[in-house]
Amino acid sequence: MSTTRVRPAAAHPAARAVPERLSGRLKLVLGVLLVAQFMLAVDFSILNVALPAIGDGLGFSLSNLQWIATAFALSAAGFTLFFGRIGDLIGRKKMFIGSIALLGLSSLAGGLATGPGVLLAARVAQGLATAAATPAGLSLLTTAFPEGPLRQKALGASGALMSAGFTAGAILGGALTDLLSWRWAFFVNVPVALAVVLVAPAVIKESRPAERPRLDLPGALTVTGGLLALVYGLTQAGAHGWTGTPALSGLAAGLVLLAAFFLIERKVSQPLVPPAVLGRRNVAWGNVFGLLAFVTETSLVYLLTLYLQDTLGFSPLEAGVTFGVLGAGTVIGGLLAPKVIARTSTSTALVAGGLLQAVSTAALLFLGTSTGTSLALLLPATFLGGIGNMLVIVGFMVTATSGLPDAEQGLATGLASMSQQVGITMGTPIMSAVVTAAGGGAATASAIHHGVTVAIAANAALVLLGVVLAAGFLHARKPAPRSAA
Repeated sequence: MSTTRVRPAAAHPAARAVPERLSGRLKLVLGVLLVAQFMLAVDFSILNVALPAIGDGLGFSLSNLQWIATAFALSAAGFTLFFGRIGDLIGRKKMFIGSIALLGLSSLAGGLATGPGVLLAARVAQGLATAAATPAGLSLLTTAFPEGPLRQKALGASGALMSAGFTAGAILGGALTDLLSWRWAFFVNVPVALAVVLVAPAVIKESRPAERPRLDLPGALTVTGGLLALVYGLTQAGAHGWTGTPALSGLAAGLVLLAAFFLIERKVSQPLVPPAVLGRRNVAWGNVFGLLAFVTETSLVYLLTLYLQDTLGFSPLEAGVTFGVLGAGTVIGGLLAPKVIARTSTSTALVAGGLLQAVSTAALLFLGTSTGTSLALLLPATFLGGIGNMLVIVGFMVTATSGLPDAEQGLATGLASMSQQVGITMGTPIMSAVVTAAGGGAATASAIHHGVTVAIAANAALVLLGVVLAAGFLHARKPAPRSAA
């Protein structure tokens, strides 16, 4: 690739000059946003292996233990799009710093909790902070880095740390619970949040649309209610099966409210999600790919956790450490993705990454019950699958946020963040329901192994669906070369 410096084309006076290298300030901006993104991703998985210890310590019944995860997931997924628009109204920098402060305070409260009520309230607050910080942080990133190679590199680094954070959460949660206490799974956020809150005001510039939009309250209420009901239905399906009344009622209410949301958006003067934006091929399909990417890879971690602990007999810490290979793959994938996109196109990155992830996931169908031979297959498969998944995630982020002015970046990143949060939330209950159905509800090692195998096949099929959609509905888009004036 040529490295010749060029001037922006004179034919487009409104276009900003695109820097070729990260300045010192941009490096600081990226560093602050990446640290926050990593912390937010860690929170999605850090308590997974600590749930039994929390239940014993605070007196949660077995049936209510799921609410520790569900309380966080409901608020994190349900309010993302709403808070994305609030950030447009009050300023994304203010929203980002305020939400990180809330995350630190709620984490402190969770670590000090002496009963279920306080801990669940802390988890709701953590979820709300995540729902606000994720789109605000992503908007600050896309507006700070102009569209092109620098933004692709920034999104690649963000995606890599986000996926690595989800994996690191499982490792860190197991280590903290085994070596110290489950309370440290909360306390670990406090110093990081404090550092971000202290540094961000001096580093990050405020970002908001030139024209302050009105808040589409009917649209905000229906989309938030619809997402809350949908996520609730999915979590109940994972815990109690798809035919239970809570699951069916939640899913039905979610679909009705989301249908009402789309009808409202067609009629209001300043919709929360303008139909014209959703009509953009890159925005609509980009978010579909993102949803599938997060559904498949995060739920695969859950499936392999079941396999490692219930089939191979690994401890929580041993299972968490095993996922370090997957984390390494995601970091490498995040570094490779911008180069792949620059040399080819976003659609090529999506298709190639999806194929690599699908093949790697399908290879896991041959996992057996012997530790040595199983790890010889699992480790390289998860490593390569992590690379492929990160190509898809960065491709999705670039696709879903490209070709839009800064005024619409809050909406675009809010949609992308919503796809991310809902995908992370949906994956585990969907695959949990598949495991339960395939295993006949039995808890024996052989039944769980069979159920996990069937769920892995379903997981690979979803990845292939994304590949087919990317190949069929996205035209190859190679970044326009910056020719000399």
